[in-house]
Amino acid sequence: MDLSGVAPYAALTVALVVFLLVDLHFFARGREPSFREGALWSLGWLLLSLTAALIVLALDDGDAAVLYTTVYLIERSLSLDNLFVFILLFAYFGVPYELRARLLFWGIVFALVLRGLAIGGGIALIEQFDFVLYVLGVLLLVLAIRVWRGVEENVHPDRNLLVRLVRRFFPVVGTYSGHRWFVHEGSVRYATPLFLCLAAIVFADIAFAIDSIPAAFAITRDPLLIWMGNIFALLGLRALFVLVEGLMRRFRYLDETIAIVLGLVAIKLLIEDVVHISPEVSLAAVALAFAIGIGLSLRADRRLREVEDQPEHGVQTQ
Repeated sequence: MDLSGVAPYAALTVALVVFLLVDLHFFARGREPSFREGALWSLGWLLLSLTAALIVLALDDGDAAVLYTTVYLIERSLSLDNLFVFILLFAYFGVPYELRARLLFWGIVFALVLRGLAIGGGIALIEQFDFVLYVLGVLLLVLAIRVWRGVEENVHPDRNLLVRLVRRFFPVVGTYSGHRWFVHEGSVRYATPLFLCLAAIVFADIAFAIDSIPAAFAITRDPLLIWMGNIFALLGLRALFVLVEGLMRRFRYLDETIAIVLGLVAIKLLIEDVVHISPEVSLAAVALAFAIGIGLSLRADRRLREVEDQPEHGVQTQ
């Protein structure tokens, strides 16, 4: 985008704060949201994020709008893996449901801060060293393999560096104390399991920031478009969280689909000096991959339901 200065970033930051406050205060505050409520809010955030492409179109051109949309779709798909990890961490630490909203909120905040740092660092490296692009391409291929294997294999809270550091410097109580990160017993300060879970989430955010930003660089080098795509990709994760458990059961080819998308953008990054791939082709390839993945998942889910609805084998009627 041909926009200079801090004004665009300041505007995005203000919008981000407003959207986070809206999500925190109006989405199922103090209660468990229904599946329908989560679906409606998720749809609303999706429409808002796609509408933002019209703002890019008005301020810049069609290519920039397409690039933003492609970055958004890729980062949004990777944010699903974020949520899968959060679900596993919540289960591991036994986080009560009423405390999860706060953890999700801070998880989103830390994710945005870390991705902002990764974007700034990545741009600086690319401007100084051209070979960094090929390193990013290889990292994307490695990430594609990891995602294909499934996030469950990559989550080990007991080996989480930040969790181990917290346990080294603070004794940990075995029970939750509301929304408190720490409690005092006499002169001793104890960390609560809530703080341990936050440390694990921050560590996961670091890993996802390192993994996801190369995918955005494969689409564009414009830091504003990348930052904008990441902001909208991470908004509304609390509503999407309600749907994720259902997605984990029904979208059975999600990991494979994301892995294929990452593989495609890695190849684009590695061959771009030889073959130019337009933004429209990149967006079409990403959209087609998701369409095929969703279609195959729904087909497999329908077949499984048909098998489950059939009478047990071996039972015959005369």
